[in-house]
Amino acid sequence: MADVTQQIDAISRLADEELAAVGTIAQLEQFRIKYLGAKGSIKGLMSLLGQTPKDQKPTVGQHINALKDRVSGAFEARKASFSAADSGADATDVTEPGLRPQIGNRHILAKVTNELTELFGRMGFSLASGPEVEDEFHNFIALNIPLSHPARDPLDNFYLAAETGEGQATALDRGPQEQLTLLRTQTSTVQIRVMEKQKPPIRVVIPGRVYRPDTHDDTHLSMFHQLEALVVERNVTMVDLKSTILQFAHAYFGADAKIRFRPSFFPFTEPSAEVDVWFDLPGGKSRWVELGGCGMVHPNVFKAVDVDSEQFTGWAFGFGIERIAMRKYGINNIRLFVENDVRFLEQF
Repeated sequence: MADVTQQIDAISRLADEELAAVGTIAQLEQFRIKYLGAKGSIKGLMSLLGQTPKDQKPTVGQHINALKDRVSGAFEARKASFSAADSGADATDVTEPGLRPQIGNRHILAKVTNELTELFGRMGFSLASGPEVEDEFHNFIALNIPLSHPARDPLDNFYLAAETGEGQATALDRGPQEQLTLLRTQTSTVQIRVMEKQKPPIRVVIPGRVYRPDTHDDTHLSMFHQLEALVVERNVTMVDLKSTILQFAHAYFGADAKIRFRPSFFPFTEPSAEVDVWFDLPGGKSRWVELGGCGMVHPNVFKAVDVDSEQFTGWAFGFGIERIAMRKYGINNIRLFVENDVRFLEQF
């Protein structure tokens, strides 16, 4: 019995000495494994019960359990003291200089839109806007797009109301409040709304989102931004349109920017043209890229908004803002604008 007690007391003294010498969390963990682990010294004392007379086993067992409880308590207390010290070491020192917070940035498309509207503002244009959810009258009928035109096909539009054979067949006979609704396919709808409320002279620029179910590729998205311009005055000609576009292109892209006009067709302008700009891209992929369409306002459009086409003429264009930004900053994929990659957005 005396020999067993001496072994228990020896381990108790060693445990106290080693716990007092622990200086790190790692050392504390090693102490736990050595004395309190499944194969630790205190667990090993239980083998002494086999050498102890039967009448003395309860006393020896109580002695070992008391040692285990005492060492476990001392271990937890030491562990708590380390936790308190760690939390104090990591606490913020309020006397140190602060870190400057990261400042947010306007999206590149918002920047380009602001640059464009400011540029056209210097050229005498006012800013106009309109709803993104439109009716057939403003999106098609008033823009001289007939019922049979492929641009009105459900596969080429995001209609928001169910289409029926009867409703589609009578679309031209219904008033503006009875038309099917859709996400606008062009900012030309705002031309109609401006001319409904304001009589000539008119000189407005219209930025905004438009929606078309296009297949996504390097230059197409199903939601993108357009910059529309409309001028309605007496004696306005195609020369005024072309000179304004060239003035804009050289002011925004630089005096060496290459611009070309190609004859085209749009129901709401006559004559019509498409405007291309030369893209100098890395890797030998330089090419002409279409910015958008333009032309003289069609007399039928004036008729829909009660403007006398015998007294007034007008011109309009609609350019893709993403295309403008791509040309301005050498971006070769339109999808980068909507992927929300901070590494890309932080460059602008």
